[in-house]
Amino acid sequence: MPSLRPPRPALLAAILLALSAAAAADTEAEFRLVIRNHRFEPTEFAVPAGQRVRLRVDNQDASPEEFESHGLNRETRIKGAAEATIWIGPLAPGRYPFFGDFHSATAQGAVIAR
Repeated sequence: MPSLRPPRPALLAAILLALSAAAAADTEAEFRLVIRNHRFEPTEFAVPAGQRVRLRVDNQDASPEEFESHGLNRETRIKGAAEATIWIGPLAPGRYPFFGDFHSATAQGAVIAR
């Protein structure tokens, strides 16, 4: 009959770390932003304050666009008919404007952290 012995502390710590990382990955918020006709859709959206979030930007225009935000400290070029993933946060509560650098007259929006 095999002997049952308690798991070693290092092994137990590794298992707990892997489980907590998996749980954190499941709770990450993801938001989708579309570029169409040189405009962002939606123009504003709310994200949870204090949490890192994934922003998937789908450029449905044929021409490239650049997602830019001074408040979010992000600048990402997105080719035409392509997608990009942009990580933002964790953010303090507030409004964070963004714009399309190549079409700044029409491509504007804001992230609102609540």
